[in-house]
Amino acid sequence: MKCNVIILNWNGAEMLRTYLPSVVKSLVESRDVELIVADNGSTDESLAVLSKEFPSVKTIVLDQNYGFAEGYNRAIEQVDSEYVVLLNSDVETPEGWLTPLLDYMDAHPEVAAVQPKIRSWRDKAYFEYAGAAGGYLSWLGYPSCRGRKWGRVEKDKGQYDTIAEVDWTTGACMCVRTQVYKELGGLDASFFAHMEEIDLCWRMRNKKWKLACVPQSTVYHLGGGSLSYDNPRKTYLNFRNNLVMIYKNRRFPWCVLAIRCVLDYVAALHFLLQGKKGSAKAVLEARRDYKKMRVKSVKCKV
Repeated sequence: MKCNVIILNWNGAEMLRTYLPSVVKSLVESRDVELIVADNGSTDESLAVLSKEFPSVKTIVLDQNYGFAEGYNRAIEQVDSEYVVLLNSDVETPEGWLTPLLDYMDAHPEVAAVQPKIRSWRDKAYFEYAGAAGGYLSWLGYPSCRGRKWGRVEKDKGQYDTIAEVDWTTGACMCVRTQVYKELGGLDASFFAHMEEIDLCWRMRNKKWKLACVPQSTVYHLGGGSLSYDNPRKTYLNFRNNLVMIYKNRRFPWCVLAIRCVLDYVAALHFLLQGKKGSAKAVLEARRDYKKMRVKSVKCKV
């Protein structure tokens, strides 16, 4: 098998009805490509929808909600294709979106993972926040994207239509070499959700693999399908996992982590002054739990 496209679903029956038809249609003529929906212990009608409305789509049924990271790990354990695409359940795919990604991977054996341009499903002229045109990391470990500046997304005017090497590719739509994914242990299950793909990409780069955005492919992402961007739970996971990621992957991380300690408390104060008590509390809880997770985390050999 050349490629498996895997959509991880949790209680997303309506998402499946809305977005899965485009994925099925876009892959109908693709040779040696298999579409799989991995159900993460849904309690809604997801499995019934898949059975009745999408009988041609293969399903992997997990016994509980393992989160984004472990859910994908368990699904990818069951495939042996050359490439695997992690595709969010709220992504619309046009015809021909997969071919440029696979062609680039075939032509560049030094590349472990690629992503397409991610544009907004709500306003298709604009990039989408989660991934846009490929991600970068600042020296303090803060992620950013081409097409996203200071939390605002840009209109796609072709300014990022050149293939570019990036620091990380988004889990909203990531095409990765299956063997590399498995050799590196996949996504860190302790993250549960958020930042896990950036952590995986960092581990890839530490092993001298390259990553790229291939803008000849474009998909459309709803975004915020599981947690809204201002949800305190999302804030908690982003802050906690970002700190763990820095600890695991950065050479001599302590200077950066000391600075981040100060900046995190400033962020908590900023949330508090904005009246977002839940988000302020989430930052403090993230720092507390990061310290617990750090004890169990295995640092990469860099």
